[in-house]
Amino acid sequence: MEWFTAPDYWLSRLAFQRTLAAIYLVGFLGAALQFRALIGARGMLPVPEFVRLVPMRRAPSLFQLHYSDRLFACCAWAGAVLSAALVGGAADQLPLWTAMLWWAVLWALYLSIVNVGQTWYAFGWESLLLEAGFLAIFLGNERTAPPVLVLWLLRWLLFRVEFGAGLIKVRGDECWRRLTCLYFHHETQPMPGPLSWFFHHLPGPLHRVEAAANHVTQLVVPVLLFAPQPIASAAAGMIVLTQLWLVLSGNFSWLNWVTIALALPAIDGSLVSGPHPLPAPPLWYEIVVIAVTVMVLVLSYHPVRNLISRRQAMNRSFDPLHLVNTYGAFGTVGRVRFEVVVEGTDERVLRPGTVWREYQFHGKPGDIRRLPRQFAPYHLRLDWLMWFAALSPAYARPWFGAFVERLLENDRDTLKLLRRNPFPDAPPVYVRARLYHYEFTSWRQLRATGAWWQRRYLRDFLPPSRLSTTDISAERV
Repeated sequence: MEWFTAPDYWLSRLAFQRTLAAIYLVGFLGAALQFRALIGARGMLPVPEFVRLVPMRRAPSLFQLHYSDRLFACCAWAGAVLSAALVGGAADQLPLWTAMLWWAVLWALYLSIVNVGQTWYAFGWESLLLEAGFLAIFLGNERTAPPVLVLWLLRWLLFRVEFGAGLIKVRGDECWRRLTCLYFHHETQPMPGPLSWFFHHLPGPLHRVEAAANHVTQLVVPVLLFAPQPIASAAAGMIVLTQLWLVLSGNFSWLNWVTIALALPAIDGSLVSGPHPLPAPPLWYEIVVIAVTVMVLVLSYHPVRNLISRRQAMNRSFDPLHLVNTYGAFGTVGRVRFEVVVEGTDERVLRPGTVWREYQFHGKPGDIRRLPRQFAPYHLRLDWLMWFAALSPAYARPWFGAFVERLLENDRDTLKLLRRNPFPDAPPVYVRARLYHYEFTSWRQLRATGAWWQRRYLRDFLPPSRLSTTDISAERV
């Protein structure tokens, strides 16, 4: 079937696959380095407890069959090694079926992690990586030209990501309709980056231009992905540029990078590369791709229904395999920034003059004189959940008590998630958490004080707590 392949898109496929493999690599590295404190056997939300309560049909995972920290580490590091090899192009040297199996193993390993990751993995970009990774299984390698159907499915995914994000904005916070959301967003976003302070201080009219351009990019440009070339390539290029702007303005894990990766297969590679003869695909491959296409279209029913609904949900999976999902971001933008500051003391008797020392996080604002750092596409999961905790204690209820317990024990794995432990020699006697209002300083304040933030104490988030003498549960004082 001559219509089945698009040889001119061989370079676009290569760019997409290498970029996606790099994102997989970051995801597996993050899992390997952070899991023990978050979901390990002694983690804040242990996998063994989760799988006892949630059956396989609701959360398919290798770890439903057996869990140990050693097995999880092996899976995460194996995923990292396999991803790194794909970045280097190893799959292009193998038979087609072997390359497909390689991508399928990556997808299955990451699915196993996400489905037991609980609130630590409850982010839209986890489903986005899995959906893109599933389609990558059927995109082929150098043994055949890219299949047209999978290229269109990737555009369909990109359309849902962008259009869903655009709809949830215009249906949500009125500041998007007034073009004023970016007056606040750069300051109140979950994890600001090193340029966020400067973005925040851009002139108001430019913020309005940013918001208007966002609406065009997310509500108009995605439709053009289905137009003939070179219009589709231009639309994909506009999406890439917009995502790079977002990369500069904050830390959104790999959300922006997966979106960029999805835009690459929509670009006509023949515009920048010459012909690259590839073998015709085998019949079995054509049958598999057609079957997968039909399945994805059928599973798209619920995401499309959600997309057109006035009660549009944001970042939701409709099946436990995360095959076809719905997406969206920042339907509501906060006007003020709250931060939970965690402190400890080694004094056994609390008094008005007690000295409290502050724990410092890698990405979450704390020290007002520290410029936010760039971490994306790496995902600091604890830092992100601390932002949610500041919004409402309900977000922190499942894990925050366990986090405090680990600090009171000077738990090594938990402390690895922090930038600075103020008690390196012995654990603190008490730990408390306080809620602050943070806001960026002005240009004048920055020059005078060297501080990027100013903060004001609001109230206690957790009163001083210590370990009980009979168990390790946090005991409020």
